[in-house]
Amino acid sequence: MDFWAIFTILINQPITNLLVACYQLFNFIHIPFALGFAIIALTFLIRLVLYPFTAAQIKTSKKMQDMAPHISKLKEKHKSDKKKQQEEMMKLYAEFGVNPAAGCLPIIIQLPVIWGLYHVLSTAVAVNSLDKLKEINNLMYFEGLRLTRLWEATFFGIPLAQSPASLMKESPLILLVPVLTGVLQLIFSKMMAPEKPYEAKADDFQATFAKQSLFIFPIMIAVFSFQLPFGLSLYWNAFTLFGILQQYFLVGLGGLKQWQAFAQKRKWIK
Repeated sequence: MDFWAIFTILINQPITNLLVACYQLFNFIHIPFALGFAIIALTFLIRLVLYPFTAAQIKTSKKMQDMAPHISKLKEKHKSDKKKQQEEMMKLYAEFGVNPAAGCLPIIIQLPVIWGLYHVLSTAVAVNSLDKLKEINNLMYFEGLRLTRLWEATFFGIPLAQSPASLMKESPLILLVPVLTGVLQLIFSKMMAPEKPYEAKADDFQATFAKQSLFIFPIMIAVFSFQLPFGLSLYWNAFTLFGILQQYFLVGLGGLKQWQAFAQKRKWIK
């Protein structure tokens, strides 16, 4: 059995069954645009399943942010003695209760699921023939879940399989989709930034990269959203929105407090 077959059985098949189950439920209770709402519901369910891992990742990230100024000072204090620098850093990790290696585990666990979710949704929004419908039905665990007809791949009149780029001539307002995608990603990225930024040294690559990527990454996501099918943007926006809520309830506004304070100073908000 090859890698893709194993990946399909362990990741793609369960996600596909969840998507179709959500669709069948919404369709049964006559909710319009059932596939679009099924994508949102599936995203929520995946976020729920991944919650223990994302929560651990968020908490570890917060501790690492709190440690960052101390690490910077240690590097400066022991810049001529790398061995002493490493010893002091290990003490610092122990003091803050952080295992550097453990921080990677939640990400490693989440990546296959997110990749599988992306692949399933890419396939789902493009189901426009009986052959493709058969591919979906072949993955169903139960006969009752099988689709008997092609689903309506639109969400409030927007074709889920078409990109905003291809719909621009018909409806220029579709440009709001990638803009919203970029804005949500920017908010999420800012929330994950430290509440109190410290002045990093010129050679502090991690801090410099984080500062630059705050805006670069949301712009990249917005560009991808403009070119990829609308159904994937719907999934990504829902995924990001649930991530924002999770981030808020676990560690608060994070770096977004800086913008909040700025807006309050300008009297834009109370």
